[in-house]
Amino acid sequence: LGVEWGIPTQEVCLISLCRLFLCLGDCQLHTSCGIQKCTTDFVSFTSHLNAALEDFDLEFCKALRAYSACTYRNSKVCRGNLVYHSAVLGISDLMAQRNCTKDGPTSSTNPGMTHDPCNYSGHTEAREHQGGEKTPAPTYLFCGLFGDPHLRTFKDHFQTCKVEGAWPLIDNNYLSVQVTNVPVVPGSSATATNKITIIFKSYQDCTEQKVYQAVTDDLPAAFVDGTTSGGDGNTRSLNIVEKVSGKYIEMHARHIGTTVYVRQLGHYLTLAIQMPRELVMAYEEGQDLQLCVNGCPSSERIDDSGHLPLPVMSKLLPQGSAAHPRSGYTLETATTKCHEKMLVKDIYFYSCVFDLLTTGDANFTAAAHSALQDVEALHPRKEHWHIFPRSRAGVVGRDSKFFVHLGLVSFILVVFL
Repeated sequence: LGVEWGIPTQEVCLISLCRLFLCLGDCQLHTSCGIQKCTTDFVSFTSHLNAALEDFDLEFCKALRAYSACTYRNSKVCRGNLVYHSAVLGISDLMAQRNCTKDGPTSSTNPGMTHDPCNYSGHTEAREHQGGEKTPAPTYLFCGLFGDPHLRTFKDHFQTCKVEGAWPLIDNNYLSVQVTNVPVVPGSSATATNKITIIFKSYQDCTEQKVYQAVTDDLPAAFVDGTTSGGDGNTRSLNIVEKVSGKYIEMHARHIGTTVYVRQLGHYLTLAIQMPRELVMAYEEGQDLQLCVNGCPSSERIDDSGHLPLPVMSKLLPQGSAAHPRSGYTLETATTKCHEKMLVKDIYFYSCVFDLLTTGDANFTAAAHSALQDVEALHPRKEHWHIFPRSRAGVVGRDSKFFVHLGLVSFILVVFL
């Protein structure tokens, strides 16, 4: 190997050890220690070097500094890992022997390795670089929860559910999102979200585990540990951005290509998320109860295949009397109120009407409107932004009208062409 590369004996020893580290690392894949990746990168940085070239020392020191920085980022999670400590000692010895300074450029500027391992959007290019095969661009999916509550799943299915108490929206190998829903008004099965817990799981040397929690009237712009980002000072692959103090925050996780919006509107919270399909589907058999993936259990559904029961808690009135719902809104006034914010009569519009008739809280109008704005910001396919209710015959109607039947205690919404 030394003859082939023209590399001195000490360097040959370290590179040989690196290959051994890679083999040993395979036995420790179940841990979160990222030393194997550090070693893989170092081997890639040095595999083309030749001691006969003028810039050998410069490039080899750059590779060692990159290797050292990578091990430093993994110091906490690799504590007690023999392969990690062996690598650290080997790097230190070689840096001293080659007179490498601790500060200086690293091999991250190598033209062949320009991808950022903590930037999901660059993973495709990295795989193509390593394997030489064209990799399809990643597919992104959207999920949102708002109102009483209304759920749009990763499959673009729209449901209205009860799901009172704590429920998992997402639970995969990279991210967990749990929401807690409470009843909105007595006598109704409708609930709304008053607590959201989000866990970004530790990922290689890009970020340690970070937990975010929001409750009604407490929408922080930081994780529970007080920090606003994950990863070291150079990487920061995960960060929180406050858009409106106490009302609207965004979380950007570059390492998993994921964006999360959390808002408070009135007394309740909304959530919207965009995530790559391959990561959405990275979960185990015991993690199949995910509302964003599989929707609400049938026993928790309020809607009937998209048809919402619009509650009007009234008694039979004498002929000619007007029925007024407990919320203070009639079907006509609720429709007018929602139409002020949403001109297109899609499922978000109808959800707004349902929420107003259920609660009488005009903040739900803003919730439906902002939910649609989040779709437009995060859903990758514009032609799927609007979802239109289906008639009982299964026909989609863009100019659908409400046809209302007055029962003893409720209106039933039926949508036809």
